[in-house]
Amino acid sequence: MSVTACKFHYTEFKGWREREVKLAIIGECMIELSNSDSELYKLNYGGDTLNTAIYLSRCGGNVEYVTALGDDSFSSKMLSLWQEEGVGVKHVKILENSVPGLYLIENEPNGERHFHYWRSNSPAKYLIDKFPESLDEIKDYDAIFLSGITLSIYSESTRKALYDFLSEFRVRGGMVIFDNNYRARNWSSLSETSKAFNQIMNLTDLALLSMEDEVSLHGEHSMEYCIERWLKCGVSEVIVKNGASGILAANKDGKFEFDVPNVVEPVDTTAAGDSFNGAFLAAKAKGESLEKCIRDGQFCAAQVIMHKGAIVPKSISLKGA
Repeated sequence: MSVTACKFHYTEFKGWREREVKLAIIGECMIELSNSDSELYKLNYGGDTLNTAIYLSRCGGNVEYVTALGDDSFSSKMLSLWQEEGVGVKHVKILENSVPGLYLIENEPNGERHFHYWRSNSPAKYLIDKFPESLDEIKDYDAIFLSGITLSIYSESTRKALYDFLSEFRVRGGMVIFDNNYRARNWSSLSETSKAFNQIMNLTDLALLSMEDEVSLHGEHSMEYCIERWLKCGVSEVIVKNGASGILAANKDGKFEFDVPNVVEPVDTTAAGDSFNGAFLAAKAKGESLEKCIRDGQFCAAQVIMHKGAIVPKSISLKGA
């Protein structure tokens, strides 16, 4: 696909050009084990929303991470690493006598991956129940980002509390950003997932979607169908990513197609969407055009998928022209 020839208007966050943006990301970070070229596994830390926060920071954005950790040495190490990355931690809560969840990544020769989780008692899943003040602390932020995986770690009653908060947050002028990241094994059933996603759709202003996840949830259909489904729920701007096939975006000014400038052979696609989101949001916070935001996201993701693990070394340049 190629970029549609037109003037790109961009749905800006109110006043974002004139001041520092306050953006919060709600989610979970876990201990990550990823295999190298040998049979050994490398220990790291990751999670879809944390990955987005780190790449947003590396691309020049300001972000606060909202989660809960344990009182163990792994949690302490996580906090230190996030601070080194420039990710804000003032809203991170500590749950006593608990440890973070763990996930293992298996990579196929073509770069695709499979995830295995051990997270049933992760402190992040108790954030809202044990620390209800966590949401009130971010009520005056400009934007809140969360994902389908964020929703999956909470109980139905906790999700209800989150939806109520997000509804009030939007009334106050805040923007809700949602990534449809979907892991089937994190949910008890497809009907539970559908109910949760339908509820968040009606509270979303900007949707950053993976076509792969849309197909997993709703079956085979076109990117155009996906766009229309989200727009009908009142979402202001929808971005649908479809790997090497490109991106379809839509907002009040129309639909716009973007090709992939330089298709690369991936080594590990673990954080492809997360890194795109981070770079996209960093550009959005600066008031950049839709085309610039998407191109920044594509460039960042292209660098990330050429390396193993969710977080690439800091020596890797993530900013394009």
